[in-house]
Parts: sequence; structure tokens; C-alpha cells
Amino acid sequence: MEQENTFTVNKLNVETTLPIFWMDLLPISDQLLLARQAINELRISHPEPIQSNVKSVYASPWNSHRLNNKLVPICHSVTEYTRQAVRQHLNNDLLKLNWDLSVTDCWGAIYEENDHTIPHRHFPCDFAAVVYLEAEEGCAPIVFDNKLVVHPKPNMLIVFPGILIHSVPKNTGKRRVVLVMNMNKFPVIVGKVVPTPYEGLEGETKADKTEKAEVDLNSNAAFEEAAE
Repeated sequence: MEQENTFTVNKLNVETTLPIFWMDLLPISDQLLLARQAINELRISHPEPIQSNVKSVYASPWNSHRLNNKLVPICHSVTEYTRQAVRQHLNNDLLKLNWDLSVTDCWGAIYEENDHTIPHRHFPCDFAAVVYLEAEEGCAPIVFDNKLVVHPKPNMLIVFPGILIHSVPKNTGKRRVVLVMNMNKFPVIVGKVVPTPYEGLEGETKADKTEKAEVDLNSNAAFEEAAE
């Protein structure tokens, strides 16, 4: 067998801005309730937390949306909201370009006292999403690129590019329960069926030290101003 050639890969850095989208999911509170029930059920059926950047008392398996049907509706909704965000803010209609989004990974996490998440990216996924099923006032925020601090509230969805580094500082004991997803593009081929993660499931619905900007999601204007 021929030995694979090894090349030196060099890197250049470009300062840029990346979009972070957010929205209130209260109109689909029934799906949020199902998702919260699913995490409780997964904690019983799969009690051993996954080992990852997430240092929480419990984190469900990466493929939780395949293990519990109650996560299927919220996965469908998050992909739809992300398509809307791409249309509104990135001026691209994925479906018209023969692309769509699919949830490839999905897991829940329960944060208690001192639980945290070390800085990481979700690359190579295209978009990552966090749904805040529970977020007591004063619970740990999510920190993007050690610059933007977003304080969540219940029922919120945050979507961001998978390449964006982020972390969660130590939680202060306030309740914090999230559902996290990785989304990737896939080609829509006319006349062919492209499998999605929902197939076969019931209910298918087809860090330098820098000054940080503090964002409270109770204030739309504050979020938009800090994110610009």
C-alpha cells in the first residue's frame, strides 16, 4: 500500500462576524414539554451521561432523537426556523437552491451546581442549536468566542454556525436544562428520496481575555445591538 503524502498546511486568520439567531418557542410549548419528558425518559433508559465537552450531571446520547420519538417534533420545528433565519438574514432560500437541513445529532443536558461546558466548536456541522427547556433566572449563560455573553430564558432557541467557539461557565445551582442539535445541509434530488434522521420514527413530520458583551434575552434591542 502506498504511503499517503503529508503536506504542511498553513493558516491565515481573518477577523469577521458570525450571525447568531434566536427566537421564542413559546408558541410550540407542547413540543417543548414533549422534549422535556424525553430527557427524563432518556435519563432512565440511558442513565450513563456521555463524556464530552459538556460537564453536566447528565447528558443524553448523541442520537437521542432516534432513541425517543418525543424529540421528533421539536427537531422538525428547529430545522424549519433555521431555514427561515437563513432566508431572512442570509438572503438564501435553501430549498430553492436544492438544499435542505437535517438534524444529525441531538442530545439533552441537565446542569446543576458547578456544571459547565468547556470551550468548543460543533464543526463540521453547518449549524448548532440550543433549546432552553428550563432556564432559571441567574443560571449560567452561553459565551460565544469569549466576547458575547447571552443570558437565556425558558423556551428560547439559539442557532449559530457550527464553527463558532462557545462555552458555558460554572452554573450557580439554578436549574438549566437544554436540548442541543447539530444540523447539516443535504442535497434535495428531484425524483429521489433522501433519507433523514426522522425516518422510521413514530410521529415523523418530515480564548483571549477580551471585554464581553452581556446580553439578556428579555431585551430584544440589547441582543441585536450587542450582536451587530
